Amino acid sequence: MAAKNVKVNLPEGTKIPVHIGMIMDGNGRWAKKRGLPRKLGHREGAQTFRTITRHAKNIGVKYFTVYAFSTENWKRPADEVEAIMDLFEKYLDEVRDFIEENIRICFIGDRSMLRPVLQQKMKSVEEDSRDFKAMTLLIAINYGGRDEIVHSARMLAEKVKAGELEPSEIDEKLMNDNLYTAEMDGDIAPDVDLIIRPSGEQRLSNFLIWQAAYAEYYFTNILWPDFKPKDLEEAIIAYSDRHRRFGSL
Repeated sequence: MAAKNVKVNLPEGTKIPVHIGMIMDGNGRWAKKRGLPRKLGHREGAQTFRTITRHAKNIGVKYFTVYAFSTENWKRPADEVEAIMDLFEKYLDEVRDFIEENIRICFIGDRSMLRPVLQQKMKSVEEDSRDFKAMTLLIAINYGGRDEIVHSARMLAEKVKAGELEPSEIDEKLMNDNLYTAEMDGDIAPDVDLIIRPSGEQRLSNFLIWQAAYAEYYFTNILWPDFKPKDLEEAIIAYSDRHRRFGSL
């Protein structure tokens, strides 16, 4: 496992985002640049994930959502998908290091397509960490923002069908209350404040599209395996310098 503590080096008065979303992009390109198999890039990216998650907690971030595997990633070569799932299963055996640090762990997305052993390990980790308060780590696996909104709409449609809800009663709060980010034992993750995307791409790629309605964005050319704690701090400093108006003046 990566080192547990990296010194926080932020200017006094820096505004810390409550909720950060991280699109962990660039693993394959990192490996290709070095003449390595893409799966080794994912392995290196997993190490970066551990380091950055711990640093986010040490900074004071309360919710940290990482994009681990999207609904579109199934289109990748079968051997790469298999390697990612193997890596994820291995990670789940190690994730209890986060539990020891009082980090609550939740998974968002459609679990039905995942291996039964993965689903069971995910459930176990969630149950064992449910009362922890230092930070909530949300791992988006087989996740898509549009899929999440469809999921919420279906949940509400079932309530209408059962006579528990009138269509006229459906509002933003009810939609939000039925998203994957609300399926956390009564806790609902707040809207994301800052979305960070390494690798040079400048798009959301179907990530937290409902929750990111008023998010700030930070893009960098650094590939995810090369992303360091200082890079997270630079993103937070940039966020702190922005004036968020939420539609007002």
